[in-house]
Amino acid sequence: MTASTPAPPLGLLTKISYGIGQAGEGIKTTALEAFLIFYYNQALAMPATKAALATFIALAVDAVFDPMVGSLSDSLRSRWGRRHPFMYAGAAPFGLMLYLLFAPPAGLSENGLFAWMVTFTILVRMAMAIYLIPHNALGAELSPDYHERTAIGGWRLFFGFFGGVVATVAGFGYFFKNTVEQPYGLGNPAAYPRFAQVFAVIATLAVLWSAFGTHSRIAYLLEPAKHHAGFSLTRLARELVESLRSTSFRALFVGTLVIFVTRGVQATLGTYMGVHFWEITSQQIASLQGASFAGLVLGLAFFARLSRRLDKKPTFMIGVVIFSVFVVAGPVLKLAGFWPPRADEKLYMGLLAGLNFLASFGAAAALVTATSMMADLTDEHEYDTGRRQEGIFFGALAFSGKASTGLGHMLAGLAIDLIGFPENAAPGSVSPEIVRHLAILYGPGMIALLAIGVLYFTRYELTRERVGEMQRKLTEQRAGAG
Repeated sequence: MTASTPAPPLGLLTKISYGIGQAGEGIKTTALEAFLIFYYNQALAMPATKAALATFIALAVDAVFDPMVGSLSDSLRSRWGRRHPFMYAGAAPFGLMLYLLFAPPAGLSENGLFAWMVTFTILVRMAMAIYLIPHNALGAELSPDYHERTAIGGWRLFFGFFGGVVATVAGFGYFFKNTVEQPYGLGNPAAYPRFAQVFAVIATLAVLWSAFGTHSRIAYLLEPAKHHAGFSLTRLARELVESLRSTSFRALFVGTLVIFVTRGVQATLGTYMGVHFWEITSQQIASLQGASFAGLVLGLAFFARLSRRLDKKPTFMIGVVIFSVFVVAGPVLKLAGFWPPRADEKLYMGLLAGLNFLASFGAAAALVTATSMMADLTDEHEYDTGRRQEGIFFGALAFSGKASTGLGHMLAGLAIDLIGFPENAAPGSVSPEIVRHLAILYGPGMIALLAIGVLYFTRYELTRERVGEMQRKLTEQRAGAG
């Protein structure tokens, strides 16, 4: 690979502009994981299994689409580079599709509602993928420095989580809040289109900011010394197989797959848990996001430093363990009778806030190091094959995450119907036995899967020394090619 001009240092403003684009993904994730199934099931009375099936179908399509986008962006040659044309192209369609997903026409039959949900969930995810996969790949190209890559990933995760927190707080605390006119705000179908309209605009602007804010770096990005053949499904299949030959990438791929199955289950059941197990209001659910955000911000700073001492692999594993323990701790303690009574408001909510803080603190370690490890894996791939393919690697990882998240959503929807959870259920109206089953699924039921993911990830092999050695040899090869 060669660069036309020596790259100046990557400034803070460019890092921030790059990271802001992830806010659009954070908003989309909150809308689709915290509210979508709940909206169609509880506000529009679609069976939970059907709503979860619609989500699973959309994620399955998106999971296949992501590597295609990654491969296409790897081989694109344009005056705007390989990534930016896709980043600009995805912005407006994403915003429009997000709004339409939450604004189905009145009077649709159950099957018509299902078709609407499937169609527009697919379109939302595809539009975001057109932007997001090249955006993620760009993050790996912005810097070759082993530790600066972690910092770049940290900004991306900060803004992704920030976008999700803003959408969550505004959703629970304003759009769906309980009022005298609407005692059960989450059950008000008229609130969801207004929510989607506002955040579709915000997400679109965040995506465009990121594209414009990193446009000046196009001239300094490395260009492939070996250009790819034209896109084809055969080439895509070959590239995916090649990426999975790396022991370290397989470890990250499979570990991510298992972890995201549990994330999909917990994301779908999270709103049900807040309303029916913890018995808290929409506004109180929103207030917990402040603790989660604080945990993530401190976690990003702490674990970015820790990874310089311990390296990325052990930091990742420590983070997953912390996250797993504190996500499960709350339901287990309450089921066992060790949780304070609901009447003790300050202690009750304080403990919930503390657990949210610690779970997010641990999640920060896994998230920030995984992004950085992906950039290192593209160095390994170039070292082994001579081709630099950030897009296909991030597309393949997205395939793992989305396919498994879709499976998690599907399992959660089946579980909701299997335990007999009623539709349009007002707070306090669900039997204690059903609520208990819900909590078991959300907490203890996920521990075994998380343990499998952590154990498989132990196969990851890349270290600071190995990446440094590969980069030195790659620099020599690029100088010779130049």
